[in-house]
Parts: sequence; structure tokens; C-alpha cells
Amino acid sequence: MSIIKLFPRALVACCALAFLTINVAAQADFSRPSQTTQTTAPGGAATLENDVFLVSEAAAHVPAATDIPQPTLFAPSILRFNQMMISAIDQRLGAPYVYGADGPRVFDCSGFVWSVFQSAGVSFERASARSFWSNFPPVREEEEYQFGTLVFFNNLKHVGIVADAGGFYHASTSEGVKYSPFNEYWSKRIDGFRRVPVPAAINAE
Repeated sequence: MSIIKLFPRALVACCALAFLTINVAAQADFSRPSQTTQTTAPGGAATLENDVFLVSEAAAHVPAATDIPQPTLFAPSILRFNQMMISAIDQRLGAPYVYGADGPRVFDCSGFVWSVFQSAGVSFERASARSFWSNFPPVREEEEYQFGTLVFFNNLKHVGIVADAGGFYHASTSEGVKYSPFNEYWSKRIDGFRRVPVPAAINAE
């Protein structure tokens, strides 16, 4: 058989093989997901581009806002105010109790409270424990045992300044200015809590 007779058959076989190769490649392309994006050619005409990517069965975890720990922020002015309060209390520890006194060396319970806040830059009228209760706003439950909250005892006849959940500062009739724990004796005599309003400049964060 001459080469001239074999050439048409070989040509047909080559064309069939090429067609089969193109068809397989096209199916492979369609089996992969693609992302179509639209861009603009330099001449201003819109063009489409296929960006081939693999899709994972598990989507990437994007943390919600609640998953991200939020830092606790403290206003520098509040810290300075608390430091001034602590310093004023320290200076008065051990001072004797004298009814009606508000310093500088002797105190009764309300006089001690008034004197500490005065030293920290918060002014209000010197009055009795019962008047403080009437004039100052109540606190939320979570604020009751925060430093600086006023705690009242014995049918509003005694007042002190909360140190923390463990105890408070006050002018004791028998021992003068001291720290006392919230033990069984004091805890069962608590009437409630109040907060001394402080200037907006101190409260600002």
C-alpha cells in the first residue's frame, strides 16, 4: 500500500485523537470551581477573568467579636483618685474616735468619711451617716464591694468606706480609725451601700 493511500487514514486518526484530548481537558476544567471576576481593560472595555481556586470543605474560622478578649481599661484619673483616697486613709489609720470630730487628728465615723473624700478632691457637706444615706445615690449590686463605696450599719448610725469584698475602713468608737473585715458581726449589721458622686473629670475615661 502506498504512502499516499495511508495519509488520509493517518490524518483522520490524528484529528480524532486531538478532538478527544480537547474534550477531556474541557471536562477537567469544568470539574474545578472557579471564581469569575470582572476587570477593565486598558481601553475601558470590561473583561472577565477566571481565577481558579480550590475550595476547602471546612470554612476558615473567623473569630466573632465575643471570641476576642477585650482588655480592661482604667482611666488614669480614676487611678489617681483611688491612690489619693488610699493615701488619705493611711494617714488617718489609728486616729482616735471623738464624736462629732472630722480631723485633722480625731474623727467620728461620718467625719472620717468626709475628711478622706475632701483630701481626694471631692467636696460635699459634712453631715451624719443618716444624711449621707439620704443624699447619695444607691449603687448597683456589682459596685457594692468596690473600693470607695460607702457601707452603712446599725440602722444608719455608722458608716465606713469599702476596701474590697474582704473589709472596710471606719472610725470605730472603741478603737479609732481602722480596717475591719466583713465578718459575721459586721455583715449581719449592714443596712446597705451608697456611692459618693465624683466630678465628671474623674469619671471620664
